[in-house]
Amino acid sequence: QVQLVESGGGLVQPGGSLRLSCVGSGIIFSIYQLGWYRQAPGKQRELVAIESRGGSINYGDSVKGRFSISRDNAKNTVYLQMNSLKADDTAVYYCNANRRDLNKGYDYWGQGTQVTVSS
Repeated sequence: QVQLVESGGGLVQPGGSLRLSCVGSGIIFSIYQLGWYRQAPGKQRELVAIESRGGSINYGDSVKGRFSISRDNAKNTVYLQMNSLKADDTAVYYCNANRRDLNKGYDYWGQGTQVTVSS
């Protein structure tokens, strides 16, 4: 059974930093695209950052230059370093692992971790 477990969320003041972690079990991270998404109250889930299994990285426009995604395949872990946090970054952050082979797609989500940016 595949599980993705996020941690590292919490309350932080504007301008502060947090690092989120997502640990996978029952899954081999090295063959998956890994990503972080977020959903704020009343809004749709949006892309924060994704890293392909080949190392290509893309960021959502609102976090470019402030957030950084990285992975440690040996630890089956993906990270999201968040700097210069703003109130608009307040959301539940979800980890995602995604891949497709010839016949089937695989798409897994964590349960989410709350990030609140407030003074």
